[in-house]
Amino acid sequence: MIKVSETAKKKVIELMTDDGYVPGEHYVRVGVKSGGCSGLSYDLKFDKTQEAEDKVFEDNGVKIIVDKKSFLYLIGTTLEYSGGLNGAGFVFNNPNANRTCGCGESFSL
Repeated sequence: MIKVSETAKKKVIELMTDDGYVPGEHYVRVGVKSGGCSGLSYDLKFDKTQEAEDKVFEDNGVKIIVDKKSFLYLIGTTLEYSGGLNGAGFVFNNPNANRTCGCGESFSL
């Protein structure tokens, strides 16, 4: 399961609405891809459709879809949003990551 913090929920709803998506009906697609300074990087985008092998979760009123392969890397992750001085953006608190880069956008197991 992937959890969504209250601050991330508010930002997701704002961005989905701005981009023409319907919160509660459309999805946040979260995935993992090769790359980044630590080996793997997070991928987050909005999506209107669910694929056959996607895992679907709903937390804090946000529907999340994850492809089967990425799910193994993301079990137990919490999606948060930080608006601090070091830059604003989504932050993945992933208990499976052994090492993350300084910017928090990539990780390794």
